Amino acid sequence: MTVLTQPRLASLRERFAPHFAAIAAGAAERDRSGVLPYEQIAELAAAGFGAVRVPVEYGGAGATLPELFELFVDLAAADSNIAQALRAHFAFVEDRLVAAPSAARDAWLARFVAGQLVGNSWTEVGAVKVGDVITKVTDTPEGLKINGTKYYSTGSIFADWLDTYAEYNGQRVIAAVSRHQEGVELADDWDGFGQRTTGTGTSTFTNADVAEVIDFDTRFKYQTAFYQQVLLAVLAGSAKAAERDFAAELKNRKRTFSHAAANIAGQDPQLLQVIGEVSAAAFAAAATVERVSQSLQGAYESALALQAGQIDAEADEAANDAAELASAQAQVVLTPLVLDALTHAFDALAASATSVSKNLDRHWRNARTAGNHNPWVFKARLIGDLAVNSAPLPRIWAIGASK
Repeated sequence: MTVLTQPRLASLRERFAPHFAAIAAGAAERDRSGVLPYEQIAELAAAGFGAVRVPVEYGGAGATLPELFELFVDLAAADSNIAQALRAHFAFVEDRLVAAPSAARDAWLARFVAGQLVGNSWTEVGAVKVGDVITKVTDTPEGLKINGTKYYSTGSIFADWLDTYAEYNGQRVIAAVSRHQEGVELADDWDGFGQRTTGTGTSTFTNADVAEVIDFDTRFKYQTAFYQQVLLAVLAGSAKAAERDFAAELKNRKRTFSHAAANIAGQDPQLLQVIGEVSAAAFAAAATVERVSQSLQGAYESALALQAGQIDAEADEAANDAAELASAQAQVVLTPLVLDALTHAFDALAASATSVSKNLDRHWRNARTAGNHNPWVFKARLIGDLAVNSAPLPRIWAIGASK
């Protein structure tokens, strides 16, 4: 299994560090004001961040999945909103990397290298039954058209293309839709208390042109684990950011209490212990993300080996099952670990830490929101069922209206 190539990772970190630093500098104010990071995401794309996984021979950086997610944790520490906003893009990149070689695949790789981004349009709400999809692609004299409405379209408002889950001739497909056309309307109407600037909103398609239809059943098998891993990186990055920001607040704190353990807050052993515990949680979160990355890399390499006839389907399924299990176990552990650490971080400071102007609560709000995706309580039960009854974990699932 391929692991971190340290010189390449160091080079990539050096390359993107100035961008991440600039992103971090404005993150608190963007969260407070609700200003979307159009400029910051465009600059990342122009710098080649969206193509770090693309092979070098196609113009990308050729990063492994462990390297990608090391960068993702760094980005999430700078601004977890931007990391999550790019979730759909990197999933689509991953799908094209393991797709069968073709001119269409090469065209997508060229788009990524050119700085084009892909957003998400999958979820439907309302009276949609579990497993159903109302958004339809149809044949017309003018070509393929798509009609429907999607919600929680994270990152689409910043993207050039929309990865859209739809139905075409009774089959599940991914419709690749250019967002730069009259038939596509995007709204920033996400009203969650966290991850406010991910550009998560409603996508409406009205006779919009479809550039390409991809059979959903050919999607990369470790996609659910991959999507979950981005959220794990968001959690790890949020913990890392909390360690940074709360440590800085404690260091600069001028006030203390008469019954404190030291005359200077930044030298108080009890308060230093709190920051140390937050730091330890951030370390554990990052280490867990790295372990999941290795499992994902194994699934990626398995997909290529299967294409090349080097392994059989059973071995490939095992690699994908391992990735799914790793991401699920990590989710069950990291969600409460990070949320508890972020709550505990406030114990290092006093009431002033709750100041809206400081906006320290964004770290908890963002982690809590990311942690509410794909509820971990279901994952814990499924992991237990696997351990006790050898019941396989589902790698694809759907959400819809209750009966």
